[in-house]
Amino acid sequence: MTTPPPDQRIEAAAARVEENIKERPDVFGLPPGVPIWKRPRTPKSPAQEKRQLREQRRRVRDAERRRLAARQSRRPRPRQNRIGSAAAPRDARALAPEPDFTDGLW
Repeated sequence: MTTPPPDQRIEAAAARVEENIKERPDVFGLPPGVPIWKRPRTPKSPAQEKRQLREQRRRVRDAERRRLAARQSRRPRPRQNRIGSAAAPRDARALAPEPDFTDGLW
């Protein structure tokens, strides 16, 4: 596999980009090209730290409640409505007045 000859226009554009990078004032106070995850952290005030920890505790607490609710919803529940609907006619028969067999209609 052969490499193509270098294009003068691309080389000139790359050189201009590199010059601009070196000349620009660095916003973060670090040399250009340092990735953001390698930059030192800015220190937080104690109030900011407390607020962040408070929010984190609240998030963890809310997640725990959601997990508990999800567990509870999957538990089998007693089928009260079936028991009640089966017991209703039985109770109605038990509470109904007994038929009077003395009148001869039976």
